[in-house]
Amino acid sequence: MVASPVGNVMGLTYFKRFRMELDLTEPLYPAPPLPANYELIPWSDGLSSEHALAKYQSFRSELDANVFPCLGRRDGCLQLMREITRRTSFVPEATWLLRHRPLGEPAVAVGTVQGLRMEGWGAIQNLGVMQAHRGHGLGTVLMTRAAEGFRRVGLAKMHLEVTTENSAAVRLYRRMGFKQARTVFKAAEIQHA
Repeated sequence: MVASPVGNVMGLTYFKRFRMELDLTEPLYPAPPLPANYELIPWSDGLSSEHALAKYQSFRSELDANVFPCLGRRDGCLQLMREITRRTSFVPEATWLLRHRPLGEPAVAVGTVQGLRMEGWGAIQNLGVMQAHRGHGLGTVLMTRAAEGFRRVGLAKMHLEVTTENSAAVRLYRRMGFKQARTVFKAAEIQHA
């Protein structure tokens, strides 16, 4: 006789996600001005750990940490950043770090976006802004910079996937002109009580 586990049990859950697409030949949605005490940093070698920290801080308590468990772990985010930036399809021009610099204090990474080139498309990997810094248009600024980066390398269209329950992100992407192209499902092992 095999004892059954007590407590939490892992189970397969399907998450509904939208693939959303943007035509980069059309005018981009105007990004708001960057608020005071924030700075955008273009990609350079040596920034992986700051991007990973911003990614972890942005996603660790969010639904997407269930869909992609690596986003819920700091080491998982660092490994993911290393994997993204080592790909031959990595687009540094579409990869940005957002820092906040409170008066008299060191700058802290609070947002990130990364881009890849996939089958002739710009592909957003992760757009994240820490919860305490949301509501200031920072996600729009990061996404606009990524779109401009894809344009600079000659891409005419970009796409991303978003979990449908992330209504704030879906609204942001629609406001920026992204169109829902299709619905996909992502299976993930989730712990159930």
